[in-house]
Amino acid sequence: MTPMKWFLSFLKKYRGLMIFGIILTFIITSLNIINPYISGLIVDKVIRGGEYDLLLPFVGLMVIVVAVKGGLRFVYQLVFETASQGTLYDMRDKVYRKLLQEDFAFYNKKRTGDLMSRQTGDMDAIRHFVAYVIYFTLENILMFIIALVMIFTVNVKLALCMLIVLPFTALCTYLQSKEVKPAFKRNRDCFSSLNAFVQENISGNRVVRAFSKEDYEIDKFNKENDAFRRAGIDASHVWMKYVPIFEVLAYSLNIILMLYGGYMVINEEISLGDLVMVNGYLWMLNNPLRMAGWLVNDIGNFVTSVEKIYATYSEEPNIKTPKKGISRKLKGDISFQNVSYRADDEDIVMDINFDVKAGQTVGIIGTTGSGKSTIMNLLCRFYDTTSGQVLIDGTDVKNLDLYNLRSNIGMAMQDVFLFSDTIEGNIAYGRPDCSFEDVKKAAIMADANHFIMAMPDGYDTVVGERGVGLSGGQKQRISLARALLKNPSILILDDTTSAVDMETENYIQKQLKNIGRTCTTFIIAYRISSIKDADLILVMDKGRIIEKGTHAELLKKGGYYATTFHNQYGEIPEDVLREDRSVSQKPTETNGKQSGKGGN
Repeated sequence: MTPMKWFLSFLKKYRGLMIFGIILTFIITSLNIINPYISGLIVDKVIRGGEYDLLLPFVGLMVIVVAVKGGLRFVYQLVFETASQGTLYDMRDKVYRKLLQEDFAFYNKKRTGDLMSRQTGDMDAIRHFVAYVIYFTLENILMFIIALVMIFTVNVKLALCMLIVLPFTALCTYLQSKEVKPAFKRNRDCFSSLNAFVQENISGNRVVRAFSKEDYEIDKFNKENDAFRRAGIDASHVWMKYVPIFEVLAYSLNIILMLYGGYMVINEEISLGDLVMVNGYLWMLNNPLRMAGWLVNDIGNFVTSVEKIYATYSEEPNIKTPKKGISRKLKGDISFQNVSYRADDEDIVMDINFDVKAGQTVGIIGTTGSGKSTIMNLLCRFYDTTSGQVLIDGTDVKNLDLYNLRSNIGMAMQDVFLFSDTIEGNIAYGRPDCSFEDVKKAAIMADANHFIMAMPDGYDTVVGERGVGLSGGQKQRISLARALLKNPSILILDDTTSAVDMETENYIQKQLKNIGRTCTTFIIAYRISSIKDADLILVMDKGRIIEKGTHAELLKKGGYYATTFHNQYGEIPEDVLREDRSVSQKPTETNGKQSGKGGN
């Protein structure tokens, strides 16, 4: 589908209104021929012919025509504005719904400011086109044709003289249309870039202030602003170059009429009333010529905006729910079988193998960038595996309905995001229909109730954008409460307690144990205290599992995990080292696999 066909698919819904508006445009434009015609009759019959009794009827008819035109113009402008707002509403709704369907890969390469400009500035250009440019263009074309026909009825030679300007007008229109599209594309690109820059700096204003980089950011803003200004000037130069030409061509018609029309009156080829009548029609020729440059400009802006919006809309997500996706309540048995994931020609995780029974807890630890969060993203199917399978209850996640899969998973993400809403609204985001008692219970489990109740409005306290006004630990605990409230089959805690003190972390760990064995839990952490009680611990480095086992088993191996424990807590307790070493010499069964072999 082309961008224009896509746009017309939205306009089709309002074709009844558009047809009605077009009919009104025809009627109003046709009424324009009456008053110039009456003016000519007044000159010939009243002023020169002495039929003074016709003056009042003629003037009265002109007043009636003006009143009817005014009323109809109000109606048809209302019709086009209604159609434009409806088209804009439907288009914005559909584009927004598509944005919600896009996957992580889409948002990894798109800037927020660019997407915002699609939904604001580009959408408004489309609204302006439907509300004004369509009927202005139609009205001006009709006016020019009708005026030319009426002048032909007065005198053919005079009408042919008026046509002299047409080839020049057509050439200028063509040249302007060729230049205006790339100019507006540059302008819209610079606007998107400026919008993205401002959005990023407003969101990150605390970092700017913390590093005293106000002057630096002002210089960067000035460069973006200057680029947008230059693009705007370049775009305006296009119509500035051609609009004066259209003006000259329009006013040249007055000169032609005065010279040749006056000559014809003197030679009695036409009457003075005919000359007045043609002069009345002349504005119907002048106005379209003067408006040609502006209309070409607006049409070029509209076409550019439609193409940019459609380019964003037409990007299909790589992650799609299968046509016959399986929907059911998940138990939480999870198996990673030879899973690898590659992105941008780089291996992110490789040969991941482990099995987890429903209700077990898995801890994941490792170096920064080792692929810990990626494994969870593959489980949630935010990305698809390059090779291997991720199975939940024996079913490949690619065969599960996406909505059903993610509704069974509760996730407290590493990058905590809170909406500009009440604390209760943020916690109940996954279950908006739940009771306040459920919200409070989840907050108590996340050790958040006490600081929430200390706030002036308690759970009705409105947090700022992205949780501004809350500490890092408070945001993490609200995020954890939000995940717990879903009562999920699979719970993923991605570095959820990094910003809380040890006492709070111990409390949260105890509460997580009280959830019961009905929830399979994954805990990604840098602190060993967060994962030491897990049924299975995975140690990752450079995208691979290099060790796996229980806390005691990994300490005995003396590898990465034991070194991390030593760095965080000092020497490994002697009683652990003195335990029957024969155990470590035998293959240890963990979830049906030999964990004594460590990595893959």
